Amino acid sequence: MNELSITFIAFGHKNIRATHKTTLEITKESDLTIKGDCIIGVNADIACYDIPKHILEAAKSKDCIIKLILEINGKKEIITGRGDPRLTYKNKISFVVRKSNFVCDRTLMINADKSARDLDRSFIEELKDEKSKILGKIIYIY
Repeated sequence: MNELSITFIAFGHKNIRATHKTTLEITKESDLTIKGDCIIGVNADIACYDIPKHILEAAKSKDCIIKLILEINGKKEIITGRGDPRLTYKNKISFVVRKSNFVCDRTLMINADKSARDLDRSFIEELKDEKSKILGKIIYIY
């Protein structure tokens, strides 16, 4: 097995609700309305497009396991999903983790074991503080 990873930061926002049942999203955008119920982080320093091409090639393997690790103020969440040959990583604004196998230019991984609403509520409370910094890591095991 081989492993590649990339780290990033994002921030909380007062309007984070994290109630979406099939996805979670992290975005470079700074504005968030309460309709964005899948968004769990804003002002991120990466989107799909910023992930290096050699990592995208690993993600395109059906055997690739992708882990998203999020840490905020001592709390940690780990979301595990899969790669897919259809991934493009072309979106320049955000990335989306999906429980389904739907793929678009924002899709980071499919068949994930958690969506926004599956995250621990104490973790989400930390995300509602705009000063909270999310330390993120995406690990590709292939």
